[in-house]
Amino acid sequence: MNWSVDFSPMIPQPLYWAAVAVALVLVGLLAWRGTRGGLLRALSLAALLAALANPTLRQEQRDGLANIALVVIDESTSQAIGKRPQQTQAIVKALEAKLGRIGNLEVRWLRSSSPRDGSPAGTHLFTDLNQALANTPTDRLAGVIMISDGQVHDVPKSAAALGFNAPVHVLLTGRPGEFDRRIDIIRVPRYGIVGQKRIIEVAVRETGKTGRRGHTVTLKVRREGQRDEIRRVEIGAKTRFTMAFPHAGTNIVEIELATAKGELTPANNRVVIAAQGVRDNLRVLLVSGEPHAGERTWRNLLKSDAAVDLVHFTILRPPEKRDGTPINELSLIAFPTRELFSEKINDFDLIIFDRYQRRGILNTIYYDNMARYVERRGGAILVAAGDEFAKTRSIYRTPLARILPAEPTGRVFTKAFRPQITKNGAKHPVTRGLAGGAGKHPTWGHWFRQVDVTRTRGYTLMSGADGRPLLVVDRVGKGRVAMLLSDHAWLWARGFDGGGPYTALLRRIAHWAMKEPDLEEERLIAKARGLKLSIERRTMKQRVPPVVVQGPDGKKISITLERIKDGLWRRVISVKHPGLYKMQSGRLTAVAHAGVADQREMSEVTATPDKLQPILAATGGGSFWTRQGGLLESSDGASVSLPRISLMNAANVLHGSSWMGLRDRQAYVTRGVKLIPMFNGLIALTALLALLALAWWREGR
Repeated sequence: MNWSVDFSPMIPQPLYWAAVAVALVLVGLLAWRGTRGGLLRALSLAALLAALANPTLRQEQRDGLANIALVVIDESTSQAIGKRPQQTQAIVKALEAKLGRIGNLEVRWLRSSSPRDGSPAGTHLFTDLNQALANTPTDRLAGVIMISDGQVHDVPKSAAALGFNAPVHVLLTGRPGEFDRRIDIIRVPRYGIVGQKRIIEVAVRETGKTGRRGHTVTLKVRREGQRDEIRRVEIGAKTRFTMAFPHAGTNIVEIELATAKGELTPANNRVVIAAQGVRDNLRVLLVSGEPHAGERTWRNLLKSDAAVDLVHFTILRPPEKRDGTPINELSLIAFPTRELFSEKINDFDLIIFDRYQRRGILNTIYYDNMARYVERRGGAILVAAGDEFAKTRSIYRTPLARILPAEPTGRVFTKAFRPQITKNGAKHPVTRGLAGGAGKHPTWGHWFRQVDVTRTRGYTLMSGADGRPLLVVDRVGKGRVAMLLSDHAWLWARGFDGGGPYTALLRRIAHWAMKEPDLEEERLIAKARGLKLSIERRTMKQRVPPVVVQGPDGKKISITLERIKDGLWRRVISVKHPGLYKMQSGRLTAVAHAGVADQREMSEVTATPDKLQPILAATGGGSFWTRQGGLLESSDGASVSLPRISLMNAANVLHGSSWMGLRDRQAYVTRGVKLIPMFNGLIALTALLALLALAWWREGR
């Protein structure tokens, strides 16, 4: 039962308080004049005001609600160091016993682990706490107890951001003054141009009582395809390294710090810098033998590619064309054959011949230059052929023949057919997975012209009329050659007969020729997620040799890959040690860095109350070391010492050197209410008349 008195004035409150003020003035005048019966008159006014106030006796039936204590257990990566897991378990067990002895207290346990995919790196105890508060009434929250090493990365800037009025305490794992070394990354590149070098800037940091600034330590630098570099550096001083970008895609440099005696953990003594190698804008020379419908398809495709610088020439006036027009009256640009095919040929990454035929424009020496450009310089040539390729003026009748993978038979098919992906095409990245090309009956539109050829080498990725080769690719020397034996790809661009994936097809052909890493048909790929290593092999062969994996300790193991589908083999393995792993399968190599996924979490691992101290002080909470010292400490880390815990009603500071306090919120729920009028109706009228009569009687004497 709970009793209280409520007032509900019968008149508006401003008017009631005005009446009270007038009554006080009148009583004051009566007292100043010494009027006989003044006391009785004052009592009469008090009775009248009491009646107007309408006092009510309130009787409530209340059920008390238990206080709630939230215990947040830090299970981040740094909490797995040394004996901290055993220490955490011991703290949980002892804390459960202490809180269980406190009456009217409900304990809720919350485990905060490593961040999930898409969330920021680091330890986020307060983020997980806010999610738990969604189901916790804040008027019942007695306090929050965190079990952590103190390395928390989402500490609020003020107590108001917490959303509750209760103390936050922390029970610290680890020891005061722990010693650790780490590599601090100051500046690293995110990308670099292939063939160039960028600067990496790092520093070795020490924390703990044995740290010595100015002392030198050993760093080992590992780069792809190079011997390890040993460097002596000073602790705390900035050190620079160069990072080369030998190829497009991911380039990796690993820096390892020698482990010191007594160091807390070597897990953060190794950092890996992964940066993307970006090729400078690819230069493409497109030579169209004559204006035709497919010419603009190639031009628009290459011009829309931000990674391509296009130089395009169309032969509008071949030498045999003579119509009497003076040369000085023509508004045509002369074809700079010597400049393009002799002086600057090596500046191009790809040369495309689009329906081009020999018409006396290019001398034989230029065709020979192009063949050597592919064989020795690693260049690329793409032939988009029309019916001219089957005729006597075909560019196959030049020194280019020695690098072309297909020989024309002289026939040209002029009937409807649907391009189909071959068995080799299903394996090759250029044609694998093209939309609409699955199965024996592709869903894309028809083409109507194809040059018949005999493939002499390379792979046939697509077939056309009567199953004859339509798309042939080949590696020649250091370079590459591709042949598309129809000039009707533009029908897909126009949407004829449903169209087709012309953009994907033509772009893949061009970028494969220019050695795009993602389009390599023979490739070894390695990826790491934590201590899980994924090894993938892309190949055109039916079988692949085992992959030799070399770990950071120099030991080698042989891994047999599993066939996933045609052209794709894969295997996922678990490794024990973090570091740089090198894979080799035949002539193919790959590298991957396995280790802690959350580098921010492992950058600082020494236990400390400093990061949490501002929010602890703002809420009235405190920090407590739990590890006992001395000879009595157990070797398994299970010996802990916890402060005394008490429920407190009214206090601003809720901690001391050996105790912590939880706020008693005294929350309740009301089950029933009974209202009893105290001074109204007949009671008020009787009291008022009696006091007035007494006042009249006293003044009449």
